[in-house]
Amino acid sequence: MGTRMQGLTLARTFAACLVLPFATPAAAQDVSIGRTVGSLIEFAKGRNPDYAALQAEADAAAERVTPAGALPDPRFRVELRDITKFGEQNPSLAPSRVGSTKYLLSQELPWFGKRDLKREVAELEAASARSRSSGTWSEIAARIKTNYAQLYYVHHSELLTREVLDLMRRLERLAQLRYSSGLSPLQDVIRSQVEQTRLRSELLALETEQHHLLSRLNALLGRPAAAPLEAPEGLRPLPAPALLDYATLAERVREKNPLLAADTSKLQAAEKNRELAYRNRYPDFTVGAGPIQYQSAIREWEVMIELNIPLQQSSRRSQEREAEALLAAARARREAGTNQALADLAENLAGIVAARRSESLVTDDLVPAAELTFKAALAGYETGKIDFATLLDAQRQIRQARQERIKAQAEGQARLAEVERLLGEDL
Repeated sequence: MGTRMQGLTLARTFAACLVLPFATPAAAQDVSIGRTVGSLIEFAKGRNPDYAALQAEADAAAERVTPAGALPDPRFRVELRDITKFGEQNPSLAPSRVGSTKYLLSQELPWFGKRDLKREVAELEAASARSRSSGTWSEIAARIKTNYAQLYYVHHSELLTREVLDLMRRLERLAQLRYSSGLSPLQDVIRSQVEQTRLRSELLALETEQHHLLSRLNALLGRPAAAPLEAPEGLRPLPAPALLDYATLAERVREKNPLLAADTSKLQAAEKNRELAYRNRYPDFTVGAGPIQYQSAIREWEVMIELNIPLQQSSRRSQEREAEALLAAARARREAGTNQALADLAENLAGIVAARRSESLVTDDLVPAAELTFKAALAGYETGKIDFATLLDAQRQIRQARQERIKAQAEGQARLAEVERLLGEDL
């Protein structure tokens, strides 16, 4: 009778544990870093070195716009003529003592439209750099979200494993009690001990994996690898199915994906560079004016115009073909990027649907069935109707079911992170 009462108590205790929601508690208003994925992303935005580097490069590209469209600096030239006055004096560099002094102020003038094209190319390259910076941040945020989801899975798998380990200790006591009463063989006790050893080994693996994930997250946060983080408590709810329409999101990807925007700017810059290459068929000018000084008086003025003669047509044709090839490469790169982004979108949307269905199936069917199976197996073992191996199998099934639920939740979050990376914004 005592053995049966102990078994019933154990069953009620385990059933109570199952009833407790495995969902995460509501986060406090003042969230510590690591407790939610939002706290990690907010922390990383101002500290991630990769993002900071891309921002600095984008700022540098923006500063190239003004110089690209500016005129070259004017030039000032001084010529001292006949510094010996036909040999009548020692050489002199004083303008009042030489035969004459010529002053020339000149300015280079590119062919019409070249300056505007150069400025537009620089503006488009700056826009591309800014988009690449945004794309880098989207990728960093996605990695943080994915690693957080994995950390959530590992952490809660560890909690679940510890719960099961505690259950196995109770089952061992039950097996020992039945063995001492001559109702079960010693093999049942040994099996429970072996199962506990296996669970402890799994705990070591989970702890190691958790350490790796914490190191990865700290690297993304710009922190030392061993810096502490709060345990993950909750996952974001998945968007409603109506918000995950492929056609709608595909259009948003085309419009807002930062890397596609960077490719578009690169394509437009390549078009401008091609036009600039064709403008190089025409000469650039240099104009100048200046006086000529004799002794201490200015007696003459000169006006000068100079232009380069574009005779090296083979070189210019090569430059034009190069520009055409780079333009074709930019078009192909943007098309490939668009196709890949849309394919990734479709794949991850399907992954979200699958994860949502898997979680629902496990929660509504598999977990309740596993709970009933375990309760029945425990009652059967107490009455001697089933062996301990069957009870262990029932325990493993219920653990696997609960673990699959956590895995489905984490998988949905990882898929959502990829969709948001493609969109360049949160849903």
